Amino acid sequence: MANKLSLITKGFIKENPTFVLVLGMCPTLATTTSALNGLEMGLATMFVLILSNIVISLIAPLTPDKVHIPVYIVVIATFVTVLQLLMQAYVPAVYRTLGLFIPLIVVNCIILGRAEAFANKHGVLESAFDGLGIGIGFTMSLTVIGIIREILGSGSVFGVNLWNGDGMLAFVMAPGAFMVLGYLMVLFNKIKK
Repeated sequence: MANKLSLITKGFIKENPTFVLVLGMCPTLATTTSALNGLEMGLATMFVLILSNIVISLIAPLTPDKVHIPVYIVVIATFVTVLQLLMQAYVPAVYRTLGLFIPLIVVNCIILGRAEAFANKHGVLESAFDGLGIGIGFTMSLTVIGIIREILGSGSVFGVNLWNGDGMLAFVMAPGAFMVLGYLMVLFNKIKK
């Protein structure tokens, strides 16, 4: 049981995809204009990560080495398509907000990286726990970045105004994303040591 727990918790700090492995920077920088957007993108990525890890761990022994990457991408693209259809049907507002970044989950290096580094070498349960841990770590990272950017950029968090007036526009735009990410990476690595 301790091994299973360590598979989950390693994605929080030791192998955090955003702050340690520095993967998935496109959705990290683009979708974290608010805490809610970061949370939603993280959950969408976690959905695809867990399911693709499970399927890839099942088919890895049957997949020839010469074609394993294209096969993994087809598996990931299938789950992204399922996610898109579910979001369009049940949460269209979220789908409209995240828009282009949902199909881009297919090429998110976190998912293909975990497939290549972990899921194709381990069993189904371990791969599911790995996907869960890395997914939670990614979701937490995006949410924290979104919280900071939303507070500094618009004076609210999860849409709730904290004070009257505007925030600093730079934090809602791309420069703010880079500044917050950079400072959080430094802070995260200081805490990790």
